[in-house]
Amino acid sequence: MIKNRIAEVLAEQSKSIYWLAQETKVTYQTMHKIVNNKTESIRFETMEGICTALDCSIGDLFLIVKDNE
Repeated sequence: MIKNRIAEVLAEQSKSIYWLAQETKVTYQTMHKIVNNKTESIRFETMEGICTALDCSIGDLFLIVKDNE
């Protein structure tokens, strides 16, 4: 299973989901779902926007975990 670390990266940078939604031009509701792993897909355009806003790479945001973790 792939999980995202966006919430952790936001906390490390002292930024909010609202700020990220504004920077990426994605609605707050959608960004909240993404950040909290409540979505099954993320558009490449959105991932690029998140990486640009947070000045990080894709590998900084996602990790693979075993299903039982």
